[in-house]
This record gives sequence, C-alpha cells and structure tokens, in this order.
Amino acid sequence: MPELPEVETTRKGLASAFVGKVITGLIVRRDGLRYPFPQDFDSIIGSKVTEIRRRAKYLLIDLDDDRVLLSHLGMSGRYSLINAQDVASFSGQEVKTGTYTSGKYASVEASKYGSRTGFSGKHDHFELQFDDGSIAIYTDPRRFGIVKLFNSEEEEIQPLLEILGPEPFEDWNAKLLANKFSRKTTSVKVAILDQRVVVGVGNIYACEALFSSKINPTTRACDLVNKNGKPSKKLIHFVDEIKSVLERAIAAGGSTLNDFAAVDGTLGYFPHQFNVYGREGHPCKAENCDRLIERIQQGGRSTFLCPKCQS
Repeated sequence: MPELPEVETTRKGLASAFVGKVITGLIVRRDGLRYPFPQDFDSIIGSKVTEIRRRAKYLLIDLDDDRVLLSHLGMSGRYSLINAQDVASFSGQEVKTGTYTSGKYASVEASKYGSRTGFSGKHDHFELQFDDGSIAIYTDPRRFGIVKLFNSEEEEIQPLLEILGPEPFEDWNAKLLANKFSRKTTSVKVAILDQRVVVGVGNIYACEALFSSKINPTTRACDLVNKNGKPSKKLIHFVDEIKSVLERAIAAGGSTLNDFAAVDGTLGYFPHQFNVYGREGHPCKAENCDRLIERIQQGGRSTFLCPKCQS
C-alpha cells in the first residue's frame, strides 16, 4: 500500500504538472473502484485545478468552482503523467472524451498507454485530459482506490477525513503522542498504525522508526509514557525518528516494492535505506551487532526487528 511518502511524492508530481490547468476531458473504463465513481464525475470537465493537497494518504485536488476531487491510492493505485508531446507517440485507438455521463460509463477502447502504465493498460481505470494536451492516467490493479467529489465547505465533515489524527510533522510532538498512548495497552507498533493517533505512519516506516529508536515493537504503548503522563525519553526519540524516517523517504521519492512509481515513472529509492523492513534473515546493519533481522506478526501485519538492538 502506498504510504505517506509515496502519496506525497505523487502529490508533488501532480501539482507541478497540473495546477493552473483546465480539465478538458474524462475517460472512464469502469463504474468504480472500492466505491462507485461520483455520479457527477464528468462535471469536472471545464474546471481548473487550483491546488493539490494531501491529508494523510488522501490526495485533495482543489477545483476553481469550489469543489474538491478526493483520491486515495488504495493498495496498488498510482497516477502516470504523459505530456502532450508524448501522447501522440503511443499507438492504438484514439478514444473520445466525455465518455462518462450521469453515473454511467460508455464502452471504450482499452488504454493505449499500457507500455507506460503497465499491465498492458488493462488496469488503467480513468484518464484526466488537460488543456495543454497532457493527460493523467489512474492505474489500480487491485481496485481498492477511492474517488469522491464534494463541495469545499463539506471537507471537514467528510467521513473519510473527519476521523483522522494529526499529520506527523510540524506541531506534532511527543506530548501529543503521550496523551494518545497513556491508556493504550496494545503494542506500540499496532498503536502507531492507528490513523486516529497520527496519520501516515504505515507499516514500513513504523518498523524503521522503531528500529532507529531501539524500541521493541511488542512494547505496550502505555509503557512509553511516564506515570506523570509525560512522554518518556524513548517516546521523544521515537517521535523524532518517525519525522526523520518520513522526511528521508519523501526525499528519496518513497519506496517501490511492488506497484508504486512516481507520476513520471521513476521508482522510489528509500528501500535502499531500509534497516529492517523486508530484511528477515539478513544481518543487522547496526555497528557491533551480530544478530539477524527477524519477522513477527502483529495485528495481521509483518513486523521486522533486530532482537538485540530492540531488546
């Protein structure tokens, strides 16, 4: 699943290409993903993109008519950008725009951009066309992505957004996390994945931050809070490491494990910096450590750790 660094990488790529551009066409090849596409999806044609934001793992595309197009990449979603000069270089049947009307989609030709998007184009579910001739293609093999369209004034009451915790940057700190952890008897690994506690810390980056903080993932969350309710030194260090790991991952363009690629097709290079994630049976990278990385199951997910450094 694309985590915060991957979504932020996507946001930056989309924003640099399409802010200020007008949506001139929409091609839709199925009736929805995890949920049906908006009934008025085609109404975005003619709207200008004014800003592209991120909230947790959601992309929020602001339009000039005071509406927001929300997009979640799900388990395997990604956007690919093709500039106007390259569009003509792809062979295949041209598809007319405006094929999605009143909640129904027309039978259209298969995507001709499969050599760029992968899977022979069979998982290219919709395309946005812009006034400069460029396009954005949404590809999602597992179809767990989400697309919603709503008025800007309704953003704060959107069910998908209103339950989310704070972003793991800027004003977020160990004191805030201690308030959330003080009564949690679940493991710190499971607790930090709860998007109501803090958003965007997915499985990969939780494993890496716990290793850097020398915290055993099975430690109870409440045990990282002092009896007076203040954060322990370990919890303070953990918060610092979460921020550091996420910032470094964003700088590296995220992590490409299976499906993720940036909007220009480049791969994320943060996996080259992994200390524990996906390294079961390999030597720990810590100096003077002679142990092998282990994998355990927590909350239905794999956790990777060094049994010595995180004892």
